[in-house]
Amino acid sequence: MDPARTAPSHAASPTPATPLVVVEDLARTFDVSAPWLNRVLERKPRQWLHAVDGVSFDIPRGQTLALVGESGCGKSTVARLLVGLYRPTRGRFVFDGQDAHAAYGSAQGRQLRRRIQMIFQDPYASLNPRWRVEDIIAEPLREHGLLSDAAALRERVGELLRSVGLSPHDMVKYPHQFSGGQRQRISIARALATKPDFLVCDEPTSALDVSVQAQVLNIMKDLQRQQGLTYLFISHNLAVVRHVSDQVGVMYLGRLVELADKRTLFAQPRHPYTRMLLEAIPKLHATGQARTPVQGEVPNPLNPPSGCAFHPRCPHADARCKAERPALQTIGGVRVACHAVQEGRI
Repeated sequence: MDPARTAPSHAASPTPATPLVVVEDLARTFDVSAPWLNRVLERKPRQWLHAVDGVSFDIPRGQTLALVGESGCGKSTVARLLVGLYRPTRGRFVFDGQDAHAAYGSAQGRQLRRRIQMIFQDPYASLNPRWRVEDIIAEPLREHGLLSDAAALRERVGELLRSVGLSPHDMVKYPHQFSGGQRQRISIARALATKPDFLVCDEPTSALDVSVQAQVLNIMKDLQRQQGLTYLFISHNLAVVRHVSDQVGVMYLGRLVELADKRTLFAQPRHPYTRMLLEAIPKLHATGQARTPVQGEVPNPLNPPSGCAFHPRCPHADARCKAERPALQTIGGVRVACHAVQEGRI
């Protein structure tokens, strides 16, 4: 008998791929104190705004994580931290195994920025009105030294315009000659110019009407399939998030309160805040039924509540919720920060 046939196999079993994006305990605090003289004369203490406070998540290569929440919850600050527009107060952003914030300040920073690009919210403000489309899209190619020949630049710009559903003939035009949806397509083409791996999309469709939103989102999904792109998608529109995301993270006052697979989160939301957001969405099959509006207001971030920040608006809050801030824990495959869920009360 052949020993090779009878010997047990010691081949390593396949392991899950390392996520492209790993965010660990990311935080950003801003000093919003009054000027020194005012503080001395009025005897005021320094004030700190905890815009992002201990956010952690992973994004597998080729997938989309959406961050949602009400205005001021910190989701756009997370976006700016990941692209290096802000330095974190604490925490790490690891991109493809590399500490990104350490690299941003080193010789590897330029290479890293080529692989991480951002699509901004306002297509009217993010494009230089004095530049032709050709110059707008070609700028990152020139800055990163990817192309220098004029003919090659024009050819590449034409390819990028075609990839977002525009004509190469549009490169001689100025931004004011395009609609909002077309301008956002130009912004996407510019972000794709350096062949990035990771796109941070800060509410890229919020300034567009619904029909144009659908066109832009479909283009982004097609590009993701074709090029294997990884997205962080910032939005307050849950219908958009349901269309584009693989995972959804819900933020409240600078912290993640729930992180789950898209289907799980929309079918069985666990955190009371997530439930409140989803219940506020109009439903076609619920004609004539009363809607549950979003209750209360977001607390002042300069003076947040003790314990769980959501407890003043939560119908399940108890004494522990008011005194102790819940940690994000995995329960039934969902990461949730809620004492009521962890104790089985809801």
